[in-house]
Amino acid sequence: MYQYDEIDQRLVEERVARFRDQTRRFLAGELSEDDFRPFRLQNGLYIQRHAPMLRVAIPYGVLSASQLRRLAWIARTHDRGVGHFTTRQNIQYNWVKLPEVPDILAALAEVQMHATQTSGNCVRNTTTDHFAGVAADELVDPRVTCELIRQWSTGHPEFAFLPRKFKIAVNGAREDRAATGVHDIGLQAVQDAAQGLGYRVQVGGGLGRTPMVGEIIREFLPARHLLTYLDAILRVYNRYGRRDNKYKARIKILVKAMTVERFQREVETEWQHWKEGPATLVDEEVARIEARLKKPAYRSLPAGIPAALAARLHQDTDFSTWFRQNLHPHKVPGYTNVTLSLKSPDQPPGDATADQMDVISDWSERFGFGEIRVSHEQNLILPDVALSDLPALYDALCPWGLATPNAGLLTNIIACPGGDYCALANARSLPLAKALQDRFSDAVWVRALGLLDLNISGCMNSCGHHHVGHIGILGVDKHGREYYQISIGGAQAPARLGKVIGPSLTPEEVPDALQAMLEVYLKLRLNPAEKFTDTVERVGIVPFRDAVYAPNQEVACA
Repeated sequence: MYQYDEIDQRLVEERVARFRDQTRRFLAGELSEDDFRPFRLQNGLYIQRHAPMLRVAIPYGVLSASQLRRLAWIARTHDRGVGHFTTRQNIQYNWVKLPEVPDILAALAEVQMHATQTSGNCVRNTTTDHFAGVAADELVDPRVTCELIRQWSTGHPEFAFLPRKFKIAVNGAREDRAATGVHDIGLQAVQDAAQGLGYRVQVGGGLGRTPMVGEIIREFLPARHLLTYLDAILRVYNRYGRRDNKYKARIKILVKAMTVERFQREVETEWQHWKEGPATLVDEEVARIEARLKKPAYRSLPAGIPAALAARLHQDTDFSTWFRQNLHPHKVPGYTNVTLSLKSPDQPPGDATADQMDVISDWSERFGFGEIRVSHEQNLILPDVALSDLPALYDALCPWGLATPNAGLLTNIIACPGGDYCALANARSLPLAKALQDRFSDAVWVRALGLLDLNISGCMNSCGHHHVGHIGILGVDKHGREYYQISIGGAQAPARLGKVIGPSLTPEEVPDALQAMLEVYLKLRLNPAEKFTDTVERVGIVPFRDAVYAPNQEVACA
């Protein structure tokens, strides 16, 4: 993972000192709430339903053991013993006290972490594939690109107060595991025979109130021009983006209003002023970043399944189920990547206790190289586990509720904190997630469904990414009561937005509705290999709608 140099460390420490003074002035009545708001937002501090919430950046989803231990300490010392990992590869603390926040930020700085630009109308934490650097299907390690973007965007004077928040995702593998199509800018690494490494650039994706899939404005951007081209995009957005209406301020609205063709021309024209300028990447700068990415000292291990592991797989059905479901191929022979599920039936999706974080830190050192990954599916990952260590790791995971074999399955529910915490939410997400975990407790039946994403958001901001869930659930408020709208057929990659099947349902009706739709899927799929989204695309939403509502009933979405 990236190791700070003296400049990096000084920057975060100076930022903490400034925020400490801003907080002191606010608490003393020297700063108004309106004056303090932009300061606290750009340091990750929200005012939620019950208490302040602090969002901490986990740049491109990579943590060291010492950093995760510090996050556990913060949860135990300054919160209620729990941290919530989000769909943006961050962690949130929902019960912090405002006077203590500068101390929390100082504690983060000691382990090379921060909360800088995790909120506000600026470039937020850049996200990527949670298997970056270790995926077998990787073209290039995207963490170098993410770190370049982080250093370029942090404190950028021109882009600190954009028309609206701004999110960038980078994917370096053949499979898009970063959901690049639904970000303000999505960068997909591509190889060109003549020009080498570059990026396909998508702009104007995003979820929320007006969900859109991004438009490709460049099929190939040479890697050395990355930052100057991003400069051009953001300058066009800063110049033309609306500031009179926050619901129409995102870059996706601008691209649609301009048309992608005109927006592309504006970016290309702007780029001519910056192309080959000071921000053009040179080999020395890329090498500097690469040199500060600590790389594991892998052992030379034989390929294939070790004899002891093969015996355990043959003898232990639960272990073999977990082995098939929660592992992902590693690019180094003899190693694998292990998903630690934060989706056990007895805990809210994405939550980890301080004790769980501490023990995961220990395992990362015992079974790997002291590194942990955070996925946008709200799970944690140990990226460098020797195949021979899997039985011991599994045995360690089970007592802590971290070995649920549901990665990629229906019960791997993605959910925002919802109305239990968030002041913006129209409905609660967590009780519904619990009700669905209880309904679909038959693990054999869930596995028979195959890969199936279920996403829940408590409001239109779509922090649970419900628009791109194979099944998406949106909480809505109807006359002061909680209702839930169901959509189907969405996907993260290639990005596709789901379609609403009909009127919203009460929380009591949702489990039955999902059960009915899934039974229809099992009847209609051509074979067990046909995914839920493929069946929906093939037959349309009508059979699923009719399973939930009266057959052939005229329904209007609400």
